[in-house]
Amino acid sequence: MKKIRILRIINRFNIGGPTYNATFLTAFLGDDYETMLVGGLPEEGESDSLFIVEKYGVKPVLIKEMVRQPNLKSDRQTYSKLKAIIRDFKPDIVHTHASKAGALGRKAAHSCGVPVIVHTFHGHVFHSYFGKAKTLIFKAIERNLARKSTGIIAISNAQKQELFKEHSICKEDKISVIPLGFDLKPFYEKSISARKGTRSEFGLDDATIAIAIVGRLAPIKDHLFFLRVIDQVLSQTTKKLRVFIVGDGSEREVIEEQVDQLNSKYLDAILMTSWIKDIGTFNAGMDILCLTSKNEGTPVSLIEAQAGNIPIITTDVGGVRDIMLDGETGYVIPVNDEELYVNRLLELCEDEKKRTKMSQKGWMFVEDKFQYRTLIQNMDSYYKELLDKKG
Repeated sequence: MKKIRILRIINRFNIGGPTYNATFLTAFLGDDYETMLVGGLPEEGESDSLFIVEKYGVKPVLIKEMVRQPNLKSDRQTYSKLKAIIRDFKPDIVHTHASKAGALGRKAAHSCGVPVIVHTFHGHVFHSYFGKAKTLIFKAIERNLARKSTGIIAISNAQKQELFKEHSICKEDKISVIPLGFDLKPFYEKSISARKGTRSEFGLDDATIAIAIVGRLAPIKDHLFFLRVIDQVLSQTTKKLRVFIVGDGSEREVIEEQVDQLNSKYLDAILMTSWIKDIGTFNAGMDILCLTSKNEGTPVSLIEAQAGNIPIITTDVGGVRDIMLDGETGYVIPVNDEELYVNRLLELCEDEKKRTKMSQKGWMFVEDKFQYRTLIQNMDSYYKELLDKKG
């Protein structure tokens, strides 16, 4: 029986949902498929995620010219390379992940007459990234690309509503919701086995409450909001706190400046760790995990935290309400509501029983819903449905 050939294209191999999604779909889709994975390299300040791809036995094709920022020369080179790969590989399906891969990959696939063209929105840039004029241009580009697509995948119900209702990218019936999937069991297992070691490594005694935020140091993640919250919490709490900022990126210098000011005020309460590859082991030592983004798709850090039974506090962005239980595994806070964020974080710091109660529900909630096996089953059905419609 002829295998279904899939060319999978992602923006770049940096740590995040697209890399995990593409890796699991390439490695585990099954014997009916032959999949080639193509992507660019991480930007400066981002952690290289090729170790994730290699861990699951996937050997991707790297296109160094595929960079995040629009660049006429490199975009043309990437487009030409993608067309050459398509002509050689002859895929039945081209599936693109995230914006740059989605733009160049779908255009190349449409030009080469690929039967089925699919795009996954892992997030979008339709608010909080650019000014009004530039945002309108990006929306127009995405509407044109949607017309070239056989199907569009949203990773949450909230994102689907945004795409067709709020931003009019395409009609509702063209969008299918397929949540991300991960290898989550190690996070649960390490929450038990690695907690003592991690806390010892960072000098955390039993009385210290460890708070972390994990992600790119970029304006959209709003670490400055996080630090304003931490400033107020440290000034009001009766508990001993240690705060970890995990990640790197363009805003590092600005954030470091604020951290230095707070550390002089609160005796080195905040530690910037840069990227940590074994985030499961690190998470095991944490008591609360935060997210303060202005815009998200499906934040991987929140799913991983719940798998490790860590209570979470997050701004109400993207699909966060689809990946947690508000009031049960954590709290959802309106964007820019600093006072409520401070109050909720203080509540979790001061109330050990509340933290314990929330920590007991995280793994049970994410265990089946966001396992990669569920992702594989959903995507297999979706691909075959689209191919059947094409005859």
